[in-house]
Amino acid sequence: MAERRIGVAMDFSPSSKKALRWAAENLVRKGDTLVLLHVRHHGRVESKNVLWSHTGSPLIPLEELMEAQVRQRYDMPEDAEVYDTLNALAREKELCVVVKMYWGDPREKVCDAVGELNLESLVMGSRGLGQIQRILLGSVTNYVLSNASCPVTVVKSK
Repeated sequence: MAERRIGVAMDFSPSSKKALRWAAENLVRKGDTLVLLHVRHHGRVESKNVLWSHTGSPLIPLEELMEAQVRQRYDMPEDAEVYDTLNALAREKELCVVVKMYWGDPREKVCDAVGELNLESLVMGSRGLGQIQRILLGSVTNYVLSNASCPVTVVKSK
């Protein structure tokens, strides 16, 4: 069976952590590559990431991400729960786990990543906004559902 690339959109919110757990329990299987997609908004220490502002970072292997200086270099949040989950998944299901960072509009960058990385499937959380909030604020989930070139699974926060 060929290797699959499964993406999980991760903003380190409770709903994206739930999406990661859902993907681990229901989707990924031995030999898959799990790609964690993380998008930072423009503005934070922009100059240090200018090289990757359009294409995103290189793929960061999980082993490298475990080093504090690497997380700091890419401005990744310190979240032991997520990193412990990724380590356990990599070990138990024999996955290749990588992280891809982007800077900009999460709606566009997640859709770009799907095509660029040839993801077979994408899993993402939903913040559970009401209909009015979605209309006023816009919804990353709705945009990705409408524009991604692969199947998208939305894991509800509640």
